[in-house]
Amino acid sequence: MAKKPAAAASTITVEQIGSPIRREAKQRQTLIGLKLNKLHRTSTLEDTPAVRGMIEKVKHLVRVVDGQ
Repeated sequence: MAKKPAAAASTITVEQIGSPIRREAKQRQTLIGLKLNKLHRTSTLEDTPAVRGMIEKVKHLVRVVDGQ
């Protein structure tokens, strides 16, 4: 069987704009999962439903820079 060429995966860039200090542990872990842990850091991730769900959980701490 011949493999189909992989479609170009869309990406999403997020920036941390809020501090994880005095936040629930789950929110801190979600930021780490998004490869963010300090203010004004940006991370470019694959645009998947899982990543979108993580962004939704910490939407008050992050900003979508590109990819919407």
